[in-house]
Amino acid sequence: MPPSDPLMTVSSLRYGFPERPDFLGPMDMRVASGELLVIVGPNGAGKTTLLRLLAGVNPPQGGSVLLEGRELADLTPRVRARRVAYLPQKPPADLAVSSLDVVLMGRFPHRGYSLFETASDLAVCREAMRLAQTESLEHRRLDTLSGGEAQRVHLAAALAQEPDLLVLDEPTASLDLFHQLAVFRLLVSLTRRRGMGCVVVTHDLNLASRYADRVVLLSAGSIVAVGRADDVLTDEVLSPVYGVRFSVQRIADDGRPWIIPVDEPAPREEIRP
Repeated sequence: MPPSDPLMTVSSLRYGFPERPDFLGPMDMRVASGELLVIVGPNGAGKTTLLRLLAGVNPPQGGSVLLEGRELADLTPRVRARRVAYLPQKPPADLAVSSLDVVLMGRFPHRGYSLFETASDLAVCREAMRLAQTESLEHRRLDTLSGGEAQRVHLAAALAQEPDLLVLDEPTASLDLFHQLAVFRLLVSLTRRRGMGCVVVTHDLNLASRYADRVVLLSAGSIVAVGRADDVLTDEVLSPVYGVRFSVQRIADDGRPWIIPVDEPAPREEIRP
């Protein structure tokens, strides 16, 4: 089980847009060091908006996001980038630079006033590329890679930041099955061995079930349920949110739920607090 001490604490969090001023929240949640927290929910539920708030890309319009007791918005961009690494849903894939150069960008928050990377920076980046299984792409230009290869290079850049909290928006969306599983195994390993906190958005309920310490289900900008996969990923909880029925089976090796959508519509609710 992950440690209980919160790395990040979210309290009464609110965020909106001009056309939807009350889109997200109020919301309370926490992320522990050593925890893999997976966020699921239908399109438009607020998953990406929430991640941008957790990463400090957008400041909250109400409430607070605390990183070990400090307001995230009060940290300088450089300090925040040392502590929190954010991989957006669609990172740039058309850069005419080598994959290694992309990963070296992840070391920028750790550099002093030097314009050039050190031997230590290179070692950290090559280790990050090894973990993301991109060593063979080191000298390939990013704009020559497949979407999945580019995604893994950007993941390596996030790892090269050596953050305390990793925030990933659909990191496996462009990946084949082998690399989807490899990425989630890597995230589990990082949380366990390094004590890193990790928040991941995915549409794959079975990846969430198999690897998450806790699952957060969002709908219409609100948290519908949070807890273990056994408690959140059930037909009773999921059907009103997704508007389809689910058959929940058990995986033989570890007993975690295996979620199968059934071709049968269910009443869909826009759940608000």
